[in-house]
Amino acid sequence: MKLNNVSGNRNDIKNGSILRLTTSPYQTALQLHERIQSSSMDAKLEALKDLANASRDITFAQEFINLDGISLLTQMVESGTDFGDLLSFTLTAFVELMDHGIVSWDTFSVAFIKKIASYVNKSAMDTAVLQRSLAILESMVLNSQDLYHKVAQEITIGQLIPHLQGTDQDIQTYTIAVINALFLKAPEEKRQEMAHILAQKQLRSIILSNVIRSPTPINDEMAHQLYVLQVLTFNLLEDRMMTKMDPQDQAQRDIIFELRRIAFDVECEPNNSGSIEKRKSMYTRDYKKLGFINHVNPAVDFTQIPPGMLALDNMLYFARHHQDAYIRIVLENSSREDKHECPFGRSSIELTKMLCEILKVGELRNENCHDFHPMFFTHDRSFEEFFCICIQLLNKTWKEMRATSEDFNKVMQVVREQIMRALTLKPNSLDQFKSRLQNLSYTEILKIRQSERMNQEDFQSRPILELREKIQPEIMELIKQQRLNRLCEGTCFRKISSRRRQDKFWYCRLSPNHKVLHYGDLEESPQGEVPHDSLQDKLPVADIKAVITGKDCPHMKEKGALKQNKEVLELAFSVLYESDEYLNFIAPDKHEYCVWTDGLNALLGKEMTSDYTKSDMDTLLSMEMKLRLLDLENIQIPEAPPPIPKEPSNYDFVYDCN
Repeated sequence: MKLNNVSGNRNDIKNGSILRLTTSPYQTALQLHERIQSSSMDAKLEALKDLANASRDITFAQEFINLDGISLLTQMVESGTDFGDLLSFTLTAFVELMDHGIVSWDTFSVAFIKKIASYVNKSAMDTAVLQRSLAILESMVLNSQDLYHKVAQEITIGQLIPHLQGTDQDIQTYTIAVINALFLKAPEEKRQEMAHILAQKQLRSIILSNVIRSPTPINDEMAHQLYVLQVLTFNLLEDRMMTKMDPQDQAQRDIIFELRRIAFDVECEPNNSGSIEKRKSMYTRDYKKLGFINHVNPAVDFTQIPPGMLALDNMLYFARHHQDAYIRIVLENSSREDKHECPFGRSSIELTKMLCEILKVGELRNENCHDFHPMFFTHDRSFEEFFCICIQLLNKTWKEMRATSEDFNKVMQVVREQIMRALTLKPNSLDQFKSRLQNLSYTEILKIRQSERMNQEDFQSRPILELREKIQPEIMELIKQQRLNRLCEGTCFRKISSRRRQDKFWYCRLSPNHKVLHYGDLEESPQGEVPHDSLQDKLPVADIKAVITGKDCPHMKEKGALKQNKEVLELAFSVLYESDEYLNFIAPDKHEYCVWTDGLNALLGKEMTSDYTKSDMDTLLSMEMKLRLLDLENIQIPEAPPPIPKEPSNYDFVYDCN
């Protein structure tokens, strides 16, 4: 086997191959190590260009690093003698070499960090140098906690803001990446301070106007960095979300008292006003109106995590900043006596939990996600404002559904769908989000669900197709009965002679037992049904041989009839009986034409093929499918039936009638 391989290799190269000879990675690294120290600026620049390109290869990078190349580059940066293209290619080579992960970031001196930070802090700096410097700072912060502290001493968010005001999207992207890195690695106490800076209107306005609403479309990397910034901002809510309320903490209980005071405009009663039992009874009544689960001690409602204290924060924000809406919701529901009240307290707690799930508060960021929402950059308290819009939506949807306490979970499912659908449209502001929700009422959600359900894959699955096949004969029988009932009612037809059109009529109807067609001439069009007794002629259904339509009808083949327009041709049909006798019809309209041809074919045991039948079948089948699947809403329909269980070991459980 080995000899055969050798022979095969000889045959493959018998015509020769062109090989390119080059220096080894070690020799290349050695040469570039010497060339970048050249006294000639031109030679040094060419060497740095070659080094930046070659450093992408990990084999070369290993050889160059073994020659202490990283130290040489950092010394060149620290010396401060290089600038422009020389500095740009030096930093590029440094970034490429460090990206291989061969050298630890902890090895760099404070002098090097200060030098890189100085390039970022300068008001006017070469774009390429600035971009590489931002990339280096981001990597330092992310890869070393010690370096984070050193970088944080040199760079502040305020110094980074001017770089967001330019038009270069790469610079903007790296700037936000550095902000995210500083935010991510900051200690807990420092992170809240940074969040306050990020929430300031100036920074949000710059990000909105210069980045998000820039004429230049946002690339994937920028979208990812904005998503990370959004996640890091919302993750600051995690502490409150995972903090239980202490029912004995008076300061926390005072917040609940504040909610009660704002809602009912109750002045704080002095301690000696009324008996303790009377005051407890009054508090219990008010807390019930506020919609808390525990009417005696509402603090217990906030011991569930999530959402913990975050729910109470949201409720207080809503009560203070949207006081009219808060009072309206509470009083509107507390005055109802028909069990249709929407519990504000319980709704707020569950809604806060839902919003945390939707926005993934506290979850780790996804490295490949680009899903950021511009509207959360428009307000310094965006999560609280988001809650205020959604709690009003919940109350509105509750009323539209005429829900009771038993329907609470159903209402929450609809509200989640409304919010998710509005977010999918990527509104640019909270006001736009609110207006989008106005177009997603409960009625509209039902229409969307119906439309999607008919188009989703479930309706093409085997169980659904089998159900359709099973239902179809029932629907066809229903249509057949309707056609025969119409024939029993009868129809007035206009007579058309071969010579000229005469204003004479004739009437035809089917007997109730479906055995005979009764027909006869009329002097004028009847106002209602014509009784059987007044129709002189009869045609037994058993004698009918066939139903003929269109141009094949004998009365359409006559010389005068050929001049009739196309509409008359489409309304013509004939009944063949005995050997060559015909009963000829011209239907008054397309609807009657379909009814009679379908009905006559049904009497003969043939298929009903009119467009009217197809339309009825689609409509009735769709309605029947929706009704039968109504109880399976949001339930995944299995592709195959469940397995039949094994027979029991005994049948002792069967009831003995004796």
